[in-house]
Amino acid sequence: MSKIDFNQDNEEYFDVLREIGNVGASNASAALAQLLGRRVEVHVPKVKLLDFQEIGKAIGGEEQIMTGIYLRVEGQINGSMLLLLKKQAAARVAGILLGDPDRDPKAELTEIECSALSEVGNIVTSAYLNAISTLTGLKTLPSVPSLCVDMAGAILSVPAIEFGMMCDKLLLIENRFSGTTDGYLVLVPDIDSYDRMLEALGM
Repeated sequence: MSKIDFNQDNEEYFDVLREIGNVGASNASAALAQLLGRRVEVHVPKVKLLDFQEIGKAIGGEEQIMTGIYLRVEGQINGSMLLLLKKQAAARVAGILLGDPDRDPKAELTEIECSALSEVGNIVTSAYLNAISTLTGLKTLPSVPSLCVDMAGAILSVPAIEFGMMCDKLLLIENRFSGTTDGYLVLVPDIDSYDRMLEALGM
């Protein structure tokens, strides 16, 4: 049986998961700031236990258009990771990376910009997962990233469906970035992985 009761909040366990999110996000934001040559502000992580119908509302509103970079997480921690950038923030990041910081933020992303953003997702999530691996001693490996531009609710439905095969609620660790990168980094481990992380930290 899982240590976490997915029918109610458990603040003792959630505090540990927030610390995991804090360590991962600090490493990820440092990698992102170095990549962009800009300051990246990371907010206090949140651990959210949600009904599926609440998922889109939890991150910027379910109808808000976002650029999502999605990766599978495999190894001793399994699940999903998402780097979600608001539409204009994604354009801003792509422009900085490709030497055109003044590009029109409302213009659609080009193929080369999508490729650059996918690599950003790869670097940022790898930095996040490396920090968690160092903290817990658990090995993780991200998959090749895939990118889409869609409503937040539609993008988040991918890990929600995967998690829904095991539970009728979704537990996620959310980190918000602001400044140049206005968006979210979301980790959704599977149920067994939550237990492994808690056990690795003495819970």
